[in-house]
Amino acid sequence: MKISSKQHVLRWVTIAISFLIISLILWNTYRFFQKFKEEERIKMENFSEAQNELGKIIDLNGNISDFPLKIIQSNTTTPMIIENSEGSFQSKNIQQLSDNNQEYLKSLSLKFSNENTPIEFIYEGETLSTIYYGNSDLLNKLKYYPFALVLIFLLFSGIVYFYYKSSRTASQNKLWTGMAKETAHQIGTPLSSLIGWTELLKSEAVNPAYIAEIEKDIHRLETITERFSKIGSIPLLKTTNIVTATQESFDYLESRSSKLITFKMNAPEEDILVALNPELYSWTIENLVKNGIDAMKGEGHIEVSIQATEALVLIDVSDTGKGLSKKLFSKVFETGYTSKKRGWGLGLSLSKRIIEEYHKGKIRVFQSEAGEGTTLRISLKRL
Repeated sequence: MKISSKQHVLRWVTIAISFLIISLILWNTYRFFQKFKEEERIKMENFSEAQNELGKIIDLNGNISDFPLKIIQSNTTTPMIIENSEGSFQSKNIQQLSDNNQEYLKSLSLKFSNENTPIEFIYEGETLSTIYYGNSDLLNKLKYYPFALVLIFLLFSGIVYFYYKSSRTASQNKLWTGMAKETAHQIGTPLSSLIGWTELLKSEAVNPAYIAEIEKDIHRLETITERFSKIGSIPLLKTTNIVTATQESFDYLESRSSKLITFKMNAPEEDILVALNPELYSWTIENLVKNGIDAMKGEGHIEVSIQATEALVLIDVSDTGKGLSKKLFSKVFETGYTSKKRGWGLGLSLSKRIIEEYHKGKIRVFQSEAGEGTTLRISLKRL
């Protein structure tokens, strides 16, 4: 237990450190993004100031300083539209656009004015031109970057959650496996004693029919013990006549059920061979039949039918119970689901695992109607 506890603590310390590292990386990346965004803004403002100062530094000979011109020419990323005093528009750094498309440039200038405040160039009290500028492609891409960071953080959180959930499920499975094997061990001791007492009764003047029934129940206990001992391990499948295996489970349940329940079985005469673990398969049939008996509240009709195709064997277990709504067709196989006041909701879930995981078959609600009953179908590959 101490080793397991240390491993558990170490696991969560590792997760916490991972969260801290991821958070620091995301925070530093976000700060870098904000700084880069601010520098991009400053560059755009410098460009605007250079344009604004350009008209003020023309000397008497008409020469223009090289410095603002270099600033203007260096900006090749910021999309902008220049409107002159006559209302004509000209574009800069906008690809695949004709300068003659004045209507489009006008509408685009309105969009840019919403992104950034336009800059007017005034010379000697007269507005010569107005510049509308938008965000560069890089800034447009960067504005979605915080959302990407949040998405990465959420994905990492989801991975940790599913890791924790799977770890918890694995721990629960280990617990159930341990309980099952311990149950099998505990049943084994009185079972051995019962076998000894049965042999002793055979030497006495006891009705052989009584002893035969006791032996059936002993065999039943042996089967249950073997079932529990197989939980958590891969069962051995062997070639089995499924008609015989189903009939044995059917007969046992019929002989030990209420007389208010009528049983009927329909099966072909010939053998139908499948790869089967008889103990686990009989457990499945019992779960399905008992589920039907519970649905009928102890009174009604149970029918088990077997039919075969070239590739599959279909086993139907039908009852005349209260039926199921379609939204419950898959939910009834979930662990913990039960409609009974006293129930663990393990029977159908266990049956699904036996059929689908161990036998690579299928089990489902074939049909169900309210007040008419339910049919559950098992599909197995035929040898």
